[in-house]
Amino acid sequence: MEKITIDYRNVVSVLSKNDLSSMEKRIKLCHNMLHRGNGEGSNYLGWINLPSSYEQEETKKIKEVAEKIKKESDVLIVVGIGGSYLGARAAIEMLNHNFYNELPKEKRKGPKVYFAGHNISPMYIKNLLDVIGDQHISLNVISKSGTTTEPGIVFRIFKEYMENRYGKKEAMTRIYATTDRSHGALRELASQEGYETFVIPNNIGGRYSVLTPVGLLPMAVSGINIEDVLEGAKRAQADLSDDSLKTNNCYKYAALRNLLYSRGKTTEVMVTNEPNLYYMGEWYKQLFGESEGKDGKGIFPASMNFTTDLHSLGQYLQDGKKNIFETAINIEKSQEDIAISKDKLNLDGLNYLEGKTLDYINRKAMEGALAAHTDGGVPNIVINLPEITPFYYGYLTYFFMKACGMSGYLLEVNPFDQPGVEAYKRNMFRLLGKPGYEEVYEEIVATLERV
Repeated sequence: MEKITIDYRNVVSVLSKNDLSSMEKRIKLCHNMLHRGNGEGSNYLGWINLPSSYEQEETKKIKEVAEKIKKESDVLIVVGIGGSYLGARAAIEMLNHNFYNELPKEKRKGPKVYFAGHNISPMYIKNLLDVIGDQHISLNVISKSGTTTEPGIVFRIFKEYMENRYGKKEAMTRIYATTDRSHGALRELASQEGYETFVIPNNIGGRYSVLTPVGLLPMAVSGINIEDVLEGAKRAQADLSDDSLKTNNCYKYAALRNLLYSRGKTTEVMVTNEPNLYYMGEWYKQLFGESEGKDGKGIFPASMNFTTDLHSLGQYLQDGKKNIFETAINIEKSQEDIAISKDKLNLDGLNYLEGKTLDYINRKAMEGALAAHTDGGVPNIVINLPEITPFYYGYLTYFFMKACGMSGYLLEVNPFDQPGVEAYKRNMFRLLGKPGYEEVYEEIVATLERV
């Protein structure tokens, strides 16, 4: 299997080779922080060696439960928010048919998979219930604490729905909880109700948890080979284990993005030319946004899909404020292709493309856009992914997680906490009248007044 490679020729207008080599000492220092656990947030570094130490018994259990769900259900509902659903959704969207849920049962490798708990829209939930109709369902609720508001509310609704439909005893056999090993409301409820459970390791935070049962169970239910996913991550762990900026591509990527940030490039846009990588962009946004946006610092993560978004945001990228750089994921080998045929009338003027394939045209469209953006003052880094397979999904997610840990330490922030996320929750709880939050609000106001 080939490695993921990066091409950074299009940053030469902003950076020089000396700029990159000047980062070597800091890279080695931050590498030691990651591998020796002497940096901030070090008690959340369990993902570093996870791929090479994953227990076979856990993989076996995930596969067995996935088969059970496949046999008895037409639909799997995954309830979670943030890191509790984005990695799994990215994998299912990336590795399966673009219209997976629309395929007839015999053409799918598993039941339909829908996601809930990542919003609290009544329209979304009602529409989802309408779609389910009389299809049989299983439910995987994912939360380390069990008290996160959005998935907590939605799980309560679906738990009641399933108990009314199947009866409490059968509903219990169709609900699977992925949660803390021994603590929290969901763990307590699962023990009381008798749900089958999977563990989120204590030393792995939500946005780094995709290679745990958080991501692997929904993947397996959809028919993805999770052993290949783990093998890809294991290969990435080995390939990206040294502290050399010359040979470690994920460290090179982390260094380049921080150098660009120091030159005023404060927004990074992940771009792809494949629609089924859309949720990979969503996962990347949470990973980097929640890890780096602290202490008034951080690169703002965004994502775009070419060529679709070039017709809405291309003008801004080309001629707008020059605080942006791009990271493009280039798929080197396409799984599908279609050739353009000749049209007798040629009213659309496209006969010059006769014999060329959509994959070729798609590549040239991306190359052309990146060249234009570079000329317009928007540098870019290209990450070359050999092909879209479970192996390379595992490799890519590990690549980004390690790059994110390194990048956070280079920024001198803790890449494993998220204190700012709690701010909206405090205000929401106060406005909803949650017991105790009126006093908390008054204390905050009094503190601000004293300041």
